[in-house]
Amino acid sequence: MIYMPFLYFPEDKSEYLPSVIMLIIFMSFAVLALYFFIKKSRKEEKKFEEKYKDVIDEIEKEDSEKNK
Repeated sequence: MIYMPFLYFPEDKSEYLPSVIMLIIFMSFAVLALYFFIKKSRKEEKKFEEKYKDVIDEIEKEDSEKNK
């Protein structure tokens, strides 16, 4: 077996509790941040579509004519 002094596995499993709590906290913040990024992205997409609706419709019309 390779000697690895930097690995530490405690006999008392209650020492894992603080790290599990921190993991849960950081994972919940990551999920929350992802939720807000998606929400903001959807708002920006709607604004973009409202602003350039006529251009989008024109391009889609030209595209459908080419595919016929």
